[in-house]
Amino acid sequence: MFKNVFRSGFLIRTAHVLLTWVITLILFLHDTDLRRQRENGELMQPVVFSSLVLLSVMLYFTVSLMDPGFVLSDSVKGSGEELEEMIPQNPIPRLRRCGYCLLQQPMRAKHCQACKHCVRRFDHHCPWIENCVGERNHRCFIIYLAVQLLALLWALQIAWSGFHSSGTWKLWLIVNGFLLAALCVVGVLSLVVVLLLGCHLYLISINSTTWEFMSRHRITYLKSYSDEENPFDRGILCNLWDFFCMCRTVVWEQVYYRGSHNHV
Repeated sequence: MFKNVFRSGFLIRTAHVLLTWVITLILFLHDTDLRRQRENGELMQPVVFSSLVLLSVMLYFTVSLMDPGFVLSDSVKGSGEELEEMIPQNPIPRLRRCGYCLLQQPMRAKHCQACKHCVRRFDHHCPWIENCVGERNHRCFIIYLAVQLLALLWALQIAWSGFHSSGTWKLWLIVNGFLLAALCVVGVLSLVVVLLLGCHLYLISINSTTWEFMSRHRITYLKSYSDEENPFDRGILCNLWDFFCMCRTVVWEQVYYRGSHNHV
């Protein structure tokens, strides 16, 4: 029973929520800008900050619980036979069957051992959300990181405003100990989120995924390309537009064919 609860991500998600609201409570209880403004009847900043934290938690659960693009049946659209009819003399690698779930994998899909499914446009499995990041939730994941970073940076500023000098270091630690712990945790998380968001935005701008970037030497459809070449890259602006504004399933085999044709 306990093993199943842990595997379901319940403990990780509960820890995330508890950590978020404990830090928020510390910022409200200490003599920070939030507490001073609340006591003075200036509720704008406390309400907006609380709403931003709540939004980040809601986005966390959205990304954590939504389908990342699981391949649940053999793909009809984009199958090898259909592509051969649409694109004569098609040079793309034939689609393969997954050795675990035995389903035909669309191009850019990968089997996740943790989720027990193949995921379309697989990016990575994130242990903090206990879910894969793939074709369907990658955009929401980026939005979550951006909102989370904004909340963390604001929390850093609020925590810094609550420190007060004392006669001795021992007394200072007693007065500011919890606030200092919150500042350290928020600082580490801010650094992690900055790195994650920066890396993902770079990969999005070149239309690559974390899996493809890290393991391209082992991926069949990328072996014929040099490290600087990417058959899915349509330019920074088009890549960003497609990622953030296009709400459709992409047949990556067709995109790959156009890239391969230009490559040849």
